[in-house]
Amino acid sequence: MIYYVALIRGINVGKAKRISMEDLKALVERLGYEDVRTVLNTGNVVFKGKKAAEWTIAARIQEALETRHGFTANTLVLTATDLDSIIRENPLSKVATDPAKFLVGFVMDQKVLFAARALSTENWGDENLAVTNRAAYVWSPGGVLASKALKAFDAVGKDLITTRNWTTVLKIQTATRVRD
Repeated sequence: MIYYVALIRGINVGKAKRISMEDLKALVERLGYEDVRTVLNTGNVVFKGKKAAEWTIAARIQEALETRHGFTANTLVLTATDLDSIIRENPLSKVATDPAKFLVGFVMDQKVLFAARALSTENWGDENLAVTNRAAYVWSPGGVLASKALKAFDAVGKDLITTRNWTTVLKIQTATRVRD
């Protein structure tokens, strides 16, 4: 059994696609996964399961959301080991000083990262956008809502990305290690 992380895009933002974390936890448990825990209220789930393709697990969660709750939400699943690598590979660790203004862009299709590489060479002023083989990293010292780099990355990735701020990423990582 290995630990997985599911990042569900766009739930509990605004009035649409609302689900309690208790219901989300139960949904993942009904799919047969163990040691299920949610992190914050933004669609982050940590769970243990048999080795399987991440895209298969993501599809199962998406289908269950639609069947049980009547909405779809793009879902990305990665192993806890992959999350550790994304954190370790952070190319902006010396620049990003406020975790609330530092986002990691997780992609559901690697082609997004290929397209985003061109953005990483642009001059974003005080902002930074870096791309690795696993994720994109956006530093927005003026705030994420005003970030030109983040808007450009969103335009490239559209609904195939989901972002989490650095604090949330580290909380998710901690949840993959902490057991009741």
